[in-house]
Amino acid sequence: MKKSKKVLSVVLVIIGLIISVTLFFPILVMFITSIKGDTEIFHLSLIPKSISFEGYVKIFTEYGFLKNIGNSLFVATVTTFLSLFLQSTSAYAFARLRFRGKKIFFLIVLSTMMIPFSVIMIPLFLITKTLHLTNTLWGIIIPIAANGYGVYLLRQFFVTIPRDLDESAHIDGATHFQIFRKVLLPLCKPILVTLGTSYFIANWNNYLWPLIVTTKPELKLVQVAIAGFRSERQTLWNLIFAATVVASVPIFLLFSYFQSYIVEGIKSSGVKG
Repeated sequence: MKKSKKVLSVVLVIIGLIISVTLFFPILVMFITSIKGDTEIFHLSLIPKSISFEGYVKIFTEYGFLKNIGNSLFVATVTTFLSLFLQSTSAYAFARLRFRGKKIFFLIVLSTMMIPFSVIMIPLFLITKTLHLTNTLWGIIIPIAANGYGVYLLRQFFVTIPRDLDESAHIDGATHFQIFRKVLLPLCKPILVTLGTSYFIANWNNYLWPLIVTTKPELKLVQVAIAGFRSERQTLWNLIFAATVVASVPIFLLFSYFQSYIVEGIKSSGVKG
């Protein structure tokens, strides 16, 4: 019995190592390719003959990639915090408050999860243009801040929290917003971190909507800027790989720092409503 458990554990470790190597290998190839010379990029060797950081230097000195990183950082951060605020307050209202038509409004919010972005893309752009938000970073942020998935997930989490906590705070004279901010919100830290991390990554990697809303070069986000290294006549692969490595660093750091919260949030996301 003990031998079978040891064999099973060894097999699982080997499978885990194989999966890890398989997932990490493309990242390794990406980094190695980014430091290869122009003539070696299409060679599949993992050990470059010569190491060149020319691509990294060019994206910052000639193409202003630092400005693109700043734009993406601003958009991803503001959108994440705005989304979490709107969704958590909406979820609190659906979970704790009583008002006419609550179920209907909640079904409307859920229905937005079933509509693909490509269907509402043109109407959303027309609304953004009417509000004179095109060619602004706020034109990217505001239309995508609302998300039905976050409202649903947080509402399900709020429902599982005993109402005795609300009633005790209400007896002490706390308002609804105070109950939300001081009682319920601290209990939602794991799920908020999980949602916030996923939103940040999604907005950091966002390409289609920023491409549609903004046309000015100084407003380009990271992914749009990387796509700009490809033209009709030439593809600057050394710049693309270098910019991709730089753009991946914040995501790795973010995930590494919040890894424990993300795991805990995923486990708690299966709560029943």
